[in-house]
Amino acid sequence: MKEHTCCCKATFYELCQAGGLMFVRRTHRLGGAVVVHESPWVRVKEAEELWFLLLMGSAR
Repeated sequence: MKEHTCCCKATFYELCQAGGLMFVRRTHRLGGAVVVHESPWVRVKEAEELWFLLLMGSAR
């Protein structure tokens, strides 16, 4: 893991990197259930752009 948002919230994000590629993982916890979604593995520049948009509240 390279970066992450605060895991004290119900939904938090991690920017993960391995082998020159990156992805964003979203973890959502609600009532004891945990749901994890991951973006596709992409090149570093594309993932960092997604991460920036996510932190700014503009990601879709």
